[in-house]
Amino acid sequence: MTTTASEPDPPPTELLVCIKCRRGQETPEDERRPGQRLYDRLAANTLPAGIRLTAVECLQNCDHGCTVALRGGARWTYIYGNIDEVSHPDVLIEGAARYNATDDGLIPWRERPEHFKRNCIARIPPLEADHD
Repeated sequence: MTTTASEPDPPPTELLVCIKCRRGQETPEDERRPGQRLYDRLAANTLPAGIRLTAVECLQNCDHGCTVALRGGARWTYIYGNIDEVSHPDVLIEGAARYNATDDGLIPWRERPEHFKRNCIARIPPLEADHD
């Protein structure tokens, strides 16, 4: 009987959600901000294996909808804006799963959720990028 070494698990993907996002609107002090509502909706879902949800205080994109970032391991980091806390949680979960399935964070264009194609704020290289 031959045994094979199992592939190591890919590093986890972190889905960062700005909980201070107001979508460019005034929010009464007694109400949760749209970013907090987005985080709460995502936290109420069962996330795919390898996805870790993290609340962050501010991603400095305050006037352009809720903002999230995807990062993990030696992958590129992506920041997305114009996220709606009601209609986009499923899009974020799908996109995070696709991102997590990559080694480098580069989801092929045709496989990206439509919202990801049109609302990327920034793409940041891995900390230890290949320098060929």
